[in-house]
Amino acid sequence: MGIEIIFKITAVGLLTAILGQILKQMGKDEISTIATVAGFIIVIVMVLNLIGDLYTTFQGIFNL
Repeated sequence: MGIEIIFKITAVGLLTAILGQILKQMGKDEISTIATVAGFIIVIVMVLNLIGDLYTTFQGIFNL
């Protein structure tokens, strides 16, 4: 699970950036902004899941 999550986050970032640029060139700035925010939210959810897993691991290690 180590390096795969970095690749997933990078892929979401790249796709969001490319989609945003394409939409801006088409003159759809509002949709571009929405797509960028959606990509950011996807990455935040992925990171929050990792933090939740880390918290669960700490609970198991320290028997909390």
